[in-house]
Amino acid sequence: MKFSQNKIKSLTLVKTKTNKIMTQKTIGLFIGSLRKEANSRKIAKNLIKMTPEGFIFKIIEIGQLEFYNQDFDDHNQVPDSYTAFRKEVSELDGLIFITPEYNRSMPAVLKNALDVASRPFGKNVWDNKPGAIISSSTGAIGGFGANHHLRQSLTFLNIPTMQQPEIYLGQLKPDVFDENGYFNNEKTTSFIQNFVDAYVKWFEQLTK
Repeated sequence: MKFSQNKIKSLTLVKTKTNKIMTQKTIGLFIGSLRKEANSRKIAKNLIKMTPEGFIFKIIEIGQLEFYNQDFDDHNQVPDSYTAFRKEVSELDGLIFITPEYNRSMPAVLKNALDVASRPFGKNVWDNKPGAIISSSTGAIGGFGANHHLRQSLTFLNIPTMQQPEIYLGQLKPDVFDENGYFNNEKTTSFIQNFVDAYVKWFEQLTK
């Protein structure tokens, strides 16, 4: 399946190892937890370390967003945080959502970010940007409920979401990370690297 309407918006130019000039694609990382030492933030940090040539992976903060209220849009009282966030999302080429599970669903802060950037009606800035999901939990099922509730919302927002590999990081204990927040074992590192490689390949197929 090809989504030919998707346009690469990043204009950052870099030289490859073969001295070819190429446009870098910017992938936004959205973290579904506000906790300073959240596992989701540490996972994002690992993704940034794995950023492949030709891409920029960067965290897009969402904790500053007021709860969505349609009155803001209807009465021309849009908060500055909304305006800046909508612009930032609109300039992204792709999306990766990294989330824990709260009560068998995605955290409110992440759902709120989806709502803010999808409104007002007809101005959905998430539209047609290739997405992917990593869910995690300290329990055994790795945030399965959050992962699939999030997929439902992404479908409605017209975010084509990578189907395979599915990533559920279960039993994610603090000792999975070193003192700097990086994975401390090769098995987990390789697992997430395979996800990054698959996403990049899939992204490039969609955006040819």
